[in-house]
Amino acid sequence: MSARAAARAIDALRRGWPVRVQAADGAVRLMAVEGADAVTLAGFDPGAGADILISAARAQTLKLANQLAAADPDMPVLVARAPWIDVDVATAISDPVLDLASPLKGPFMAKPLAAPSAAKAALRLARLAGILPAYFVTAEGDSEADVSAADIDAYDDAVHLAIATRARLPVSASETAEIVAFRSPDEPREHVALIVGQRDSSPPVIRLHSECLTGDVLGSLKCDCGPQLHQALHQIADSNWGILLYLRQEGRGIGLVNKLRAYALQDQGFDTVDANVRLGFAIDARDFSVAARMLDLLGVDEVRLLTNNPNKVTGLEAAGIRVAERLPIILPSNPHNERYLATKRDRTGHQL
Repeated sequence: MSARAAARAIDALRRGWPVRVQAADGAVRLMAVEGADAVTLAGFDPGAGADILISAARAQTLKLANQLAAADPDMPVLVARAPWIDVDVATAISDPVLDLASPLKGPFMAKPLAAPSAAKAALRLARLAGILPAYFVTAEGDSEADVSAADIDAYDDAVHLAIATRARLPVSASETAEIVAFRSPDEPREHVALIVGQRDSSPPVIRLHSECLTGDVLGSLKCDCGPQLHQALHQIADSNWGILLYLRQEGRGIGLVNKLRAYALQDQGFDTVDANVRLGFAIDARDFSVAARMLDLLGVDEVRLLTNNPNKVTGLEAAGIRVAERLPIILPSNPHNERYLATKRDRTGHQL
């Protein structure tokens, strides 16, 4: 088991290079559809016979039956390659954002999966790489990186996260704040904690805040992330002491580019839940064991959690952190995020 193998595979996929994923039931050789062009696809698949692996949710949109859906509704689907399916058609098959602009040329036919466990691992790898969960698939040929399902699980494990450095960081909410950076040798995302106030024996007020470039930095009105971040800092500053955990989990764990694809789907009328599912991802792909590991490294095992999301309470407690109290964040809506907030309330259980 080697997280390094997963890191190599992620790098290869993002560059459009072939990767082989191995599991107990066999192996699949893959190239990401979004990283392919006519030249690279011909090099990967000179016989033009590579099938296309997509998520179960995407297959459902395309009206493709999943033979194993009764046993496992999340099982990926293999689309049989036809002579007219080139890179452009494969891209249209893979990317739901293009459904309105590029009417599909079907009908398509599903094929049995030779290595279903390897196929599921490949879709997990796509999420970690921040790419669409869609691949050209062959059984034979060279690969730039070989990775096992266990390697992929190891890459996504918070156990090797460690404190890299810490420093004083005056911020508007607290001029005496301290920032602590966390790094893992397994993957490049660096998480940070901002400690506010003087530590005492009381449980700190904690905010788990997932990175949101559009909201935190650019001031997007589509979400409430930026206002929540700043409100949380001031609520922490008004308590005895507390910690903001800033987690590199953009787009609820699907990455920036895929989050922007979800935005495009929202412009077509889908809510945030349906947009994520339509892209082939979980409604919320975040793993809060990262936050639990950060708190453990800071010597914190009991918290007062500042959140409207009960899943954060469940996630922290499942990872060994006791949540003594849930504290709400109350903010006004705006015309651009009213539907977003209603979806959080009605479909993902946020207590707004």
